[in-house]
Amino acid sequence: MQTVQLTKDTQKSILNDLLKRSPNNYGQYESAVEEIIHNVREKGDEAVFAYTKQFDRWDAAADNVRVSKEEIDAAFAAADREFVGVLERAAANIEDFHRRQLRNSWIDTRPDGSILGQRILPIAISGVYVPGGKAAYPSSLLMNVIPAKVAGVEKVIMTTPAGADGKVNEGTLVAAKIAGVDEIYKVGGAQAIAAMAFGTESIPKVDKITGPGNIFVALAKKACFGYVSIDSIAGPSEILVIADETANPRYVAADLLSQAEHDELASAILITTDKELAAKVEREIDGFLQELSRAEIIQKSLAQYGYILLADSMDDAVEAANAIASEHLEILTKDPYAVMTKIRNAGAIFLGEYSSEPLGDYYAGPNHILPTNGTAKFFSPLNVDDFMKKTSLISYSKEALQKAHRDIELFAEHEGLTAHANSIRVRFPEG
Repeated sequence: MQTVQLTKDTQKSILNDLLKRSPNNYGQYESAVEEIIHNVREKGDEAVFAYTKQFDRWDAAADNVRVSKEEIDAAFAAADREFVGVLERAAANIEDFHRRQLRNSWIDTRPDGSILGQRILPIAISGVYVPGGKAAYPSSLLMNVIPAKVAGVEKVIMTTPAGADGKVNEGTLVAAKIAGVDEIYKVGGAQAIAAMAFGTESIPKVDKITGPGNIFVALAKKACFGYVSIDSIAGPSEILVIADETANPRYVAADLLSQAEHDELASAILITTDKELAAKVEREIDGFLQELSRAEIIQKSLAQYGYILLADSMDDAVEAANAIASEHLEILTKDPYAVMTKIRNAGAIFLGEYSSEPLGDYYAGPNHILPTNGTAKFFSPLNVDDFMKKTSLISYSKEALQKAHRDIELFAEHEGLTAHANSIRVRFPEG
């Protein structure tokens, strides 16, 4: 990791460095993704099966592309009982947290006869993309599907790539059963996103697509946005730790590495007001690298996007944290709650030394689908509202409209929209 003094210049430099990881910089792959989307949209199953043969090396067809109930039941029966129990407890926590986000429709009736309100309904069909093979993450499946189910989505379909044997990762199938996925299709990559966005003979069209994936999946979601809704274009994982002299350097080091192991583009940043803590954290990192299985990935990640920033004050540390707007923010200080009140921008905030980031990844209940690359300044974690749509309700009596009609006509005429004004005026010919 690079240890530098936190200044306005170093902060700006680091921000520019981190933004290089944005999915908006994947332009060299866009033409290939657009071709896949076009072919799937035009040829449906034929294109999906051809791409599956090309990329995943198995023969998909209309009669085998959907995962059968027997395959799901077999995976569940073969699964480790202890792990199934963990998934079920995590799912219960996630469901409980997201149920608290539910909102109701409302109506406001006024004495003059006007009625205003908002009708809140779930979308009809949601699609979730789940990576396959070594990148299979049952935790992400739970985080994407359970909020949709809590919202009341009628049908949740899932696409995930199968191996060369045509089989889907067993852990993924177990998590899908626990979360309540309705249909599962053995399709991966940009072709899976296109299939859900436009529909094929075998795969239904959805209203929204969520879930992580590689560069091709991210770009496909971006290209299909507008035909369907999406959650976000997720960038590489990131963690920022604010720590003072009271922090345990071993805990800080372990938490930084928990995100650096994701991939070589992951970012791990420590901002501290204590030089001695910074030195101790570096030593602890060196020790952990001798024993962790993904040490090579971690080393490359830290070399590119790992920083220890020495701040003159906690206010400077907070200012930098708000500018970076990290996906995960841990506060390991004497009074983490006091620091937390000054944080405006973060995907999720972890308070205190026993609130390590993986607690949020797997178990606590808040969603781990979080804004990255500084987008926490204007985006939120995936939540129940993402699977709801809102419709405004407007009803005015003649009495209510009569009070307002001149204002509306004047407003419309000011904008040069005389037909708008006329639509109101014809109801009151007497003026």
